[in-house]
Amino acid sequence: MSHALESVSDHYYVPHQSYWPIIASIGLFTLMLGGATWLNSGSDTLFWIGVALLLTVMFGWFGTVVYESEKGLYNAQMDRSFRWGMVWFIFSEVMFFAAFFGALFYARSYAVPWLGGETGHGVLTQSLLWPKYEAAWPTNGPGAIGGFFAPMHPWGLPAINTLILLSSGATITWAHWGMVEGRRTQLIKGLAATVALGALFLSLQVYEYRHAYQDLHLTLGSGIYGSTFYLLTGFHGLHVTIGAVMLTVILLRTLAGHFTPQRHFAFEAAAWYWHFVDVVWLGLFIFVYWL
Repeated sequence: MSHALESVSDHYYVPHQSYWPIIASIGLFTLMLGGATWLNSGSDTLFWIGVALLLTVMFGWFGTVVYESEKGLYNAQMDRSFRWGMVWFIFSEVMFFAAFFGALFYARSYAVPWLGGETGHGVLTQSLLWPKYEAAWPTNGPGAIGGFFAPMHPWGLPAINTLILLSSGATITWAHWGMVEGRRTQLIKGLAATVALGALFLSLQVYEYRHAYQDLHLTLGSGIYGSTFYLLTGFHGLHVTIGAVMLTVILLRTLAGHFTPQRHFAFEAAAWYWHFVDVVWLGLFIFVYWL
């Protein structure tokens, strides 16, 4: 009898047929089609239908996974599969931001000097195309096509947001200690503090964008500096939002008593993601705001 139970516990769980993948596909197609329709005709109905479908899929599909986990259907091999899946997901996100940092590096180190005539190829480029252009960063482009703007100063809101995210890294680590040591109150307080700090970061970033547009005249059209600034900080803000949503779900599950000191990978996955977001922001602060 014990041998039979052991064989069942070692069995790799294979879920039954699910309708969530096809609904997710329909939702993604509707979202894409709706976005294109919105841009071309101004009608946003299909776009929001796609958003609603994807939110439904996320809620339902993740809920199914939570149910299976709480029923004890996952063994150690499933746990390793989840961990490797999260590792490769974060690696893909690293490559995602590496492409944007690469674009920033190329613009600053190659494109701008070429246009300013600082290299052999650039001398001909400048004399033929932009003879009066001076290579300097930040730039609004040759011929001042981006209009006048002022760059974002690092030692204001960006420095405050850096302190906030570093603090959130400490609170999520404190919460992790609470999880491992079975201190539920510490876990809940750490998670709640991390979510609150993430929300504060996003609120200050919204204020920063408003200040940049209205007071500094720094927009998406402000040359390569403006486009890379909003590209990097905007996508990072999106990832902070995703991370805050993940941690909020983990907090709700913690309040429902879903985790134990031995079984809590969902918490660890969200914590890994949050630490990744922290590290990316440090790179942003140094290379986008400071240098």
